[in-house]
Amino acid sequence: MKTVITHMQKQRITSILNWVSSIFVENRFTSSKTSFRSIYIAQNPRLYRTKTPVFSDVYVSQVSPAIRREAQAALLEYLHSTRSLQYLDAEHMSKNSPRFIDQLLKQVQHAADIKWSINRYLWFHPINEFEPFFESLGLEPFEYRSLLPHDLMFLSDDELLLENYYVLCNYGIARSKIGKIYKQAMEVFRYDFGVLQSKLQAYEELGLNQFFISKVIVCSPYLLIGGLNAKFVEVLTILKSMGIELSWIEENLLEQDSYNWSMILSVLHLFSKIGFSEEQLGGLIRQHPGLIFEGSGNLVLTLIVFLLKFGTTMNEIHLMFLRFPQIQAGIFFLNLKKCLMLLFEIEMELDEIGKIIRSHAMFMGSLTLKKPKTILSLLSVGRKATL
Repeated sequence: MKTVITHMQKQRITSILNWVSSIFVENRFTSSKTSFRSIYIAQNPRLYRTKTPVFSDVYVSQVSPAIRREAQAALLEYLHSTRSLQYLDAEHMSKNSPRFIDQLLKQVQHAADIKWSINRYLWFHPINEFEPFFESLGLEPFEYRSLLPHDLMFLSDDELLLENYYVLCNYGIARSKIGKIYKQAMEVFRYDFGVLQSKLQAYEELGLNQFFISKVIVCSPYLLIGGLNAKFVEVLTILKSMGIELSWIEENLLEQDSYNWSMILSVLHLFSKIGFSEEQLGGLIRQHPGLIFEGSGNLVLTLIVFLLKFGTTMNEIHLMFLRFPQIQAGIFFLNLKKCLMLLFEIEMELDEIGKIIRSHAMFMGSLTLKKPKTILSLLSVGRKATL
């Protein structure tokens, strides 16, 4: 007997499918971002920017490593000898601002003596030192252009910026990682003398070591804003009660990612409400760290809501996570979504779809399917023939 889907059911299917798709896209392609106040931002970011004529990029693309080293040496000499920046700072800026070096090379292209020509150019054309500085911190030009001070062009004129920069450097945070902190927590670089050091000390007094704090700060710069972050501290307390060590947490944090500790805390609380004991949850997290660290646990929250929408009970969700496969949460959810789309494509009734999801969610999330149309094409059948 053929199954007939009513107009109302079709609308409901479309609504659910759109919801699932939007949730997946949102979680896959967006990351949690910490808002920050736009303080000390240029009113006219081009006011002191290095002016470059419109030249072909062909010359720069053909520059040999030797010529590039000459350009770096010229910039190093200018920053250290002429502008009196500390040698290590000048060296780091000259070696880690390739796009700025390209702009200098365009000014003296085809010169016989590149280093001398750049030195001469810099003597008559003082640069906005914040450009190579921000680039050397790991920021792209499109990221730092709006951050250029509107009334300064020399780094030495911004004492607070340099003071807080040195605090982070001396604490062990790589210079190339500081740009992320600047972009996500600009307030940190306006702190008065001694303030930033006291905030780092406050986290040390919790029993956290310097290496752990350094990595966490790069992953979550907003932790330096305000007082001790209560959500972060609570997450550490819960994980510690499960027997999870700081070294394990540090190992599973990725510096290129950003973490929302409030969301991670919500996921931990939700697991407890589902029925996990401390021992069970500790074992699950050690085996699948991505459940709380991948997207700060947002995918897990989405997955649980998805299952609840189809009538899965908390007890069934508990059992599913106890048997969770060795697969990333994002991939598990993607696989589940593809299976759901296939069932929608063949116009299966929602009640039947719900039964399948409740009974076989683990299998569906572990299975990688092709697109519904591809599957039907390979089977050489239409929608109706599958029912």
